[in-house]
Amino acid sequence: MTTRLTAALCLATAATLLTASPAGAEDDFSNQCEYPNASYPGRPWALQRVLLDELWSESQGKGVRVAVIDTGVDVKNPQLKDAVDVKSGRNYLPRGLKDENGDPIERGKENGTTDTVGHGTKVAGIIAARPARNTGFVGLAPKATIIPIQQNDAEGHGTTETLAKSIRYAIDAGADVINISQDTSDAVEPDPDLEAAVDEALAEQIVVVASAGNDGLGGNVKKTYPASYEGVLAVAASDRNNERASFSQSGDFVDVAAPGVDMISTVPRGGHCSDNGTSFSAPYVAGVAALLKAKHPEWTQRQIVAQIEQTAERTVATHDRLVGWGVVDPVRALTADAEPVESPNPQEGLGGARTPAAAPFPQGETPDERNARLATYVAVGAAILVAGLGGTAVAIRDARRRARGAGVRSGHAAT
Repeated sequence: MTTRLTAALCLATAATLLTASPAGAEDDFSNQCEYPNASYPGRPWALQRVLLDELWSESQGKGVRVAVIDTGVDVKNPQLKDAVDVKSGRNYLPRGLKDENGDPIERGKENGTTDTVGHGTKVAGIIAARPARNTGFVGLAPKATIIPIQQNDAEGHGTTETLAKSIRYAIDAGADVINISQDTSDAVEPDPDLEAAVDEALAEQIVVVASAGNDGLGGNVKKTYPASYEGVLAVAASDRNNERASFSQSGDFVDVAAPGVDMISTVPRGGHCSDNGTSFSAPYVAGVAALLKAKHPEWTQRQIVAQIEQTAERTVATHDRLVGWGVVDPVRALTADAEPVESPNPQEGLGGARTPAAAPFPQGETPDERNARLATYVAVGAAILVAGLGGTAVAIRDARRRARGAGVRSGHAAT
């Protein structure tokens, strides 16, 4: 069975109107996304939530190779020039493609470094864009190496067959992490060959990260592939409040969530744009996986996945079909001391397997906490009142004694 693939919201067109919902500098970054585009001046919110100095003191992803199976990665963007292994790239788009008007479609370079859509270039930037002057945007793993594999385009010519080929190529190219920010369109059942390719990658201890999909409006729940395959780290999108983004796909297959709203990243030929989608949440997690792999090269892919799940921020200790085990916390994932237990996938975990310890999550008081706080206030207030009344009584007594003493002394003086 060969099924067409769909990617993020931005695959519909190469130039989309931006309406960021920013805080701070993002208020000035609502513009037409063009290639090249203006540079984003500030630090994007998805990076503001991370203590980057603390994170990078643990790891910067050096030596880790991340395969980006997507629409290609344009190395003309200065922040990606040194991040991409051009010689290892591949292009699996079919030859002789034509658009709806019958005109030939540019297939791109054989090494996967052509991206007319911009999707793959954004994905790669979130993972490993190098630091640059005049912008606060940078990849989470700024010393990791990207393997560009061009496998899809704006017209959706990518198929499960070419995706399986791309995964197998990534294995041969020495990938440590594979990011797949696309999913099967209207798939009724998994594709056996695609599943086999994923299993081959997992057997080679490669962390496979995939977007959960953007068909979650209205509470729609359905499985998407390859995200739903066992062993794949399926990523939903979260917003600024650490809640599921309205478009993000839900389901028991969702493992974790990561920022996916107003995501700033690199675009072809230079500059930055903002976009939304689980396609940009997945590389956020892939970047964390690269950091972990660099710090703990001896860890298995299951241990890396377990670490990401077990250190995620969440309000409950159990799995949630909206955000999985929680919203990824990069710093906690890198600084937690304990070696992770190789946790099962969420479906098994819901059946009684060991539940990861919940990470602290800022929230309001529970009723019990509020009652305890009020009881403390009452007790402290009562003690203060008693002390105050006691102090007042002592003061009155001393004043009376002084008055009597003064009267006696006055009497003696008069005689």
